[in-house]
Amino acid sequence: MSRAFVFPGQGAQTIGMGRALADAYPAAKAVFDEVDEALGQNLSQLIWEGTAEELTLTANAQPALMATSIAALRALEAEGVGLDQVSFVAGHSLGEYSALCAAGSLTLADTARLLRIRGAAMQEAVPVGVGAMAALLGLDFETAVEVAHEAAQGQVCQAANDNDPAQVVVSGHREAVERALEIAKAKGAKRAILLPVSAPFHCALMQPAAAVMSDALAGVVIEAPQVPLVANVRAEAVRNPALIRDLLVEQVTGSVRWRESVLWMEGAGVTEIWEIGAGKALSGMIRRIAKDVATRAVGAPEDVVAAVAALNQ
Repeated sequence: MSRAFVFPGQGAQTIGMGRALADAYPAAKAVFDEVDEALGQNLSQLIWEGTAEELTLTANAQPALMATSIAALRALEAEGVGLDQVSFVAGHSLGEYSALCAAGSLTLADTARLLRIRGAAMQEAVPVGVGAMAALLGLDFETAVEVAHEAAQGQVCQAANDNDPAQVVVSGHREAVERALEIAKAKGAKRAILLPVSAPFHCALMQPAAAVMSDALAGVVIEAPQVPLVANVRAEAVRNPALIRDLLVEQVTGSVRWRESVLWMEGAGVTEIWEIGAGKALSGMIRRIAKDVATRAVGAPEDVVAAVAALNQ
């Protein structure tokens, strides 16, 4: 039995996430306290009692989702389940930072600060309204790339997230993305819908944010992860800290190759993948990508108890 831990990205955030973990496990509460201190902000209060609008702001959502993931991991560790029982870690977009924190590559405080910088930089890279993202459902990746290329017409339109066999997200200039909706439908997409995001992530328009992250990452210590990271932009395992630093910069403008990453893990012998943190979006994708890989979502105390019980059967 080979297991991987994966960590969710933006869109999984909900008001109240992680609170039950913090109430049930002192080690989980300590994560939120440390993130609050690192950011000089009572982020935990915003996560648990704030408004959805405020939490959804990229600069808040990114460290908040990471804190919730690491709190869930600390709860598992308190019950005796740790990285020594895992072959790989991976994360979707910002979740890659959670994965690196989980694997001891980045400290929790550095991860929180990096994600605050990353969120703000991604938000500020493109004026509001200039960019957009859209989900194309029912098209394979190759067709979605064709759609993006055809829609660009001198603007930016790129396949940003290869999520699963029937869901690809395109990102770029709003007009180009809107053209992609019509082209995708003409090519047989079941649905093509604009996403409620505040910026066009994972495309060339994010180059200013990549430059900010290059500077930010240059000032942070990155250790070799305790278990290999399956990197978004490579869709294969990496351990070299210098390479990880480069890939985190590349990731800002590059595609999230999630479908390929899951297939790579399956090919490397992974038979079960646990989604650590808020929501179950990755678990759904994984089931559509690799039907023989078992999934488990761990985001609340009852999930931790169930996971430990399953291991002890």
